[in-house]
Amino acid sequence: MSASHHPSDELLLDYASGALGEAWSFAIATHIALCPTCRRTVARMEALGGVTLDASDAEPLAAGSFDAVLARLDTPLDENQPSTVEQALDDAPVLPQPLRHYLGADVDDLKWQRLGMGAYQLLIPTGEEGVTARLLRIPAGRPVPEHSHGGMELTLVLAGAFADTTGTYGRGDLQEADETLQHQPHAAPEEDCICLAITDAPLRFKSLPARLVQPFLGI
Repeated sequence: MSASHHPSDELLLDYASGALGEAWSFAIATHIALCPTCRRTVARMEALGGVTLDASDAEPLAAGSFDAVLARLDTPLDENQPSTVEQALDDAPVLPQPLRHYLGADVDDLKWQRLGMGAYQLLIPTGEEGVTARLLRIPAGRPVPEHSHGGMELTLVLAGAFADTTGTYGRGDLQEADETLQHQPHAAPEEDCICLAITDAPLRFKSLPARLVQPFLGI
């Protein structure tokens, strides 16, 4: 398994530097757990950040920090090292670490909220004001109501797949959407699509019924 859709370099750099908020961070961390390519990219960014920090005239570091940076830089990157998910793909849980640890269970043991039309969601508490994190479970072959975005949305596929005008997204793929994208994702027919979605503004649904129930669902 190898992801085809990845976070932007800007997002990965913000993650590596610790500049992302809680919800965005565990979305990127979960993608990285499934994507060797981005895992290597973040490792290089972190190593470069260590070199930059070492060469700067910043405030003195805490005791032991310099040795820790050197130890990280001395650790070689194994270009072919598979992720934990890839090593045990047949019996792997749907939710990889760190998301599974964050929620305390895998998908079958979570308390899902019914959305209607066979879809479910699970709101994930975070400490970020104005940011919503949720798991979505869309029935196989079903569409999501057509919508645009009031801000930024990250959607990470954890099981199944969905397709829209921008392409097809399978396990490990991450879609980065903003106000310019209007779409109607369709879950692939083979199995339910389970996604992690992070938003910083309500979605803008095109249909009146979806807009009427939106306040009750927190979408």
